[in-house]
Amino acid sequence: MISRNAKLLFYLSLGPVMGINGWIYRHLRAPRAGASGVHLGPGQKTYLNGWINVDANCLTARCDVWADFRRPLPFHDDTIPAFYSHHVVEHLPDLRQHFHEVFRCLIPGGVYRVGGPDGDSAIAKFVAGDNAWFSDFPDVRASTGGRLDNYLLCRGEHLHILTIGFLTEMLLDAGFEAPVKCLPTKETRHPELFSECLAVEWESDYDFPHTLIVEARKPRPTALSD
Repeated sequence: MISRNAKLLFYLSLGPVMGINGWIYRHLRAPRAGASGVHLGPGQKTYLNGWINVDANCLTARCDVWADFRRPLPFHDDTIPAFYSHHVVEHLPDLRQHFHEVFRCLIPGGVYRVGGPDGDSAIAKFVAGDNAWFSDFPDVRASTGGRLDNYLLCRGEHLHILTIGFLTEMLLDAGFEAPVKCLPTKETRHPELFSECLAVEWESDYDFPHTLIVEARKPRPTALSD
């Protein structure tokens, strides 16, 4: 795992260039109609063909657009039918800004499928004293509390503890409607949009999933009556 100091140095040195690149993409290349879905944070292994894959890592990630998610997203208003992110949002310093940006870019009726470490499952397993549910990443820990710290905070890499209540609150605050929890790898309310995404997700425990997945829709305009 890359150290936090190395990441800070990366953003300090390349952040301004990334911002300029995002601005250029938005004003010169970003689609205004007929756009495909946007995958935020494909990394090295989860590139989605047919999607616009966006990543901040220009060194090792495979992506179509190099952009910083901490800044405004490089897309026009009301142009993207679907956003997908998996184990990304827990790293962002401002969740409220992020969800508002995704909402801005989605077309009316567009959907965001967002996933990250399941805080509800982790807390339940901590209370039950179930060490086996947790892994030794990033550090080998013997205690359940130490393993909980690994999972939720990940040496300070995770800036938020994601629970269904918290994600629902953030999504509703941004203007989304009908947030729904879905099982990773198995379930989506919008297969026409996210069937390909299920294949790049992972899970081993469906009673207490390690990943919390939520799908939420941007409302369509209400028809005005005569």
